Amino acid sequence: MTVPISVADSATESPPLTMFGPDFPFAYDEYVRSPLGIGAVPRSAYAKPVAVIGGGLSGTLTAYELARMGLRPVVYEADRLGGRMRSLPFAGHPGITAEMGAMRFPTSSTTLFHYLDEMGLQTTPFPNPLAEATPSTVVDLKGSKHFARTLADLPDIYREAAHAWHRTLDELGEAGSLTAAIRRRDVPAIQRIWADLVRRHDDTTFYGFLCQSTAFESFALRELFGQVGFGTGGWDTDFPNSILEILRVVCTAADDDHRSIVGGSQQLPECLWSAPVPGVKRWPAGTSVQSLHADGRTRPAVVRLGRTGAGGFVVADASGTVDVYDAVVFTGQVWMLLNTIDTDESVLPAAHWTAIERTHYMGASKVFVLVDRPFWKDIDPATGHETMSMTLTDRMTRGTYLLEFGDDRPALICLSYTWADDSLKLLPLNAGERMDLMLKSLGRIYPGVDIRGHVIAAPVTMSWETERAFMGAFKANLPGHYRYQRRLYTHFMQDRLPAQHRGFYLAGDDVSWTAGWAEGAVQTALNAVWGVMTQFGGHTVPGNPGPGDLFDEISPIDLDQ
Repeated sequence: MTVPISVADSATESPPLTMFGPDFPFAYDEYVRSPLGIGAVPRSAYAKPVAVIGGGLSGTLTAYELARMGLRPVVYEADRLGGRMRSLPFAGHPGITAEMGAMRFPTSSTTLFHYLDEMGLQTTPFPNPLAEATPSTVVDLKGSKHFARTLADLPDIYREAAHAWHRTLDELGEAGSLTAAIRRRDVPAIQRIWADLVRRHDDTTFYGFLCQSTAFESFALRELFGQVGFGTGGWDTDFPNSILEILRVVCTAADDDHRSIVGGSQQLPECLWSAPVPGVKRWPAGTSVQSLHADGRTRPAVVRLGRTGAGGFVVADASGTVDVYDAVVFTGQVWMLLNTIDTDESVLPAAHWTAIERTHYMGASKVFVLVDRPFWKDIDPATGHETMSMTLTDRMTRGTYLLEFGDDRPALICLSYTWADDSLKLLPLNAGERMDLMLKSLGRIYPGVDIRGHVIAAPVTMSWETERAFMGAFKANLPGHYRYQRRLYTHFMQDRLPAQHRGFYLAGDDVSWTAGWAEGAVQTALNAVWGVMTQFGGHTVPGNPGPGDLFDEISPIDLDQ
């Protein structure tokens, strides 16, 4: 839940806290905002085709920037445009969408917000627990319910947990020093502090990190913290993951000050696909990525991927079409290279295949219902409080979010947002059964509130671990995975690879340091664009170096083997 912890409070301090590093402190936001542009290819490379596999945010952004340089991106998509930016509309209710994947975006995602602005998309505050945009929050643990508008309204033990977390971050995670360095964009300080943390904590779980702290000596306090957490809610499902994953989130304000995209997050990849590309080279004014595709549609799923004898790539799709490319950018879930796509081992070095095999995904499930109006705003005369609130609980729902679109319009309830084992508990159940289960849990928290009576459409649900093209919601490194992560992230620096392994680029959430946050998908897309540009003889301009130009100065720490 949102608590007044200084390391996570970017709104009240200047300069603001952004997702600048800490592993690779490159100013992606300044890079894309520069009037000098992010680079160019020579005229001899104009119209060269580049395969972009995956039509999510990373894939559409890669295609958008390649088209701007005058290349011809060819986008392959196994499912639908948007990837995990999946906004499900409700018939007859325009503008109301259930966000089945990404639904909240931290303002520290400054590169992402550059593209939201470029596409003309608007955002609004997201109602996280105890956030300013949230009228009220109910925390229900072990059958005890507490109503709150701020942290001060909760019992003392909740504030004790918040202060214990703050103390642990500073004592064991150097969070105060690291966030101050990130605010200043002090690269040497960031590198020094983060290198020390990586060496000390690469083999530490989130839970183990808490147990090292004298502030969390009490199991009861650790249990409560795991259930209500910080920022977006409970974090006990993350307890087995590497603490480095959590420190990245906290120290870049990724779990604070969230906004939602008005009309649905899927609009961003859809706009990157269909909108005219400004400043486009070679192609006529008004050209979009979509217009570069003969029928205006993405190519179907890739089923086979290999190398030609001349160093190119053979890409076969589900329609039976086979094409050859000099460069391929893969932005999908990397496990697809192991199972759903018949991929030649020669595409990647052996060490990178090992890193892909070790990739660990978090499962996630959501259940949404459309209701006739935001009835939860009605005041209960017995309590003087709203009828219903944003709810954190140890019951099956875990997190329940209330989303409104105007007092006189239908509204949405995300009945349940669960992760990992909590998500697996729902796998055997269909949408109706999931709704019934969640209404039963909420009925115990809000007895007498007839939620079902307000429902006006069939429930919708999603479990990302069962989706063929995803197999999970996002990557989450386990202890000891830093070396694997570094291999995948730095793959765009192809001059470090043997010649026979060049020309194939990994991008997307999986290879990002901040998986689960759209900023990471954007940053890795820009890495891949820089790599392709360089491969075709292009370069950035003086005054606006790209991520590869500065790589040797700011490269992620390389742990010994």
